[in-house]
Amino acid sequence: MSTNVVLIDAGGTNIGSVRYALQRLGVDAELSDDAKAIRAASHVIMPGVGAAGPGMRRLRERGLVETVRSLRQPVLGICLGMQLLFEHSEEADTECLGILPGRVKKLAADSGVRVPHMGWNALDPFGDNELLRESDRGQYAYFVHGYAAPVSACTIAHSSHGERFSAAVRCGNYFGVQFHPERSSSVGARVLKNFLAL
Repeated sequence: MSTNVVLIDAGGTNIGSVRYALQRLGVDAELSDDAKAIRAASHVIMPGVGAAGPGMRRLRERGLVETVRSLRQPVLGICLGMQLLFEHSEEADTECLGILPGRVKKLAADSGVRVPHMGWNALDPFGDNELLRESDRGQYAYFVHGYAAPVSACTIAHSSHGERFSAAVRCGNYFGVQFHPERSSSVGARVLKNFLAL
């Protein structure tokens, strides 16, 4: 089957860098907010840099909430795109898509712990999974976020910034990464390549 990747236009400011990362893997992804195009894709990616409230508002305004909830192909949420897959975000008390169970919470600032979390941090995969391998343990990925999903049954890798949080999740055909694979060097490229191979 040919790879037909659609990036959901949910207003994320990192869409261009995600498209470029996919082009480096030989995939020219379409940017769309058209439900028919999204449903017809072989793979769907929901990137996002921004806030939960505006992100969900954009999805609602474009009539995409039920579309995203009903997808059967592999779906990957990146950063805010991952957070929107959960039930709720503390950010502006936002009701999210409710595809993954749980609530996204604000990272706690503490002495020596700056929020937002910006920079490189080590990944800790829970064994081999569809996106990461045990051999990726200790590999560094690039994060930019002030909110995070707690570690849960959906977590396939975690990281720590004052507290443990979900760095990668999976529930059925829905996947998410809190880090930015498009900015995470070789481990990020592997994550995108592994997703495209699903």
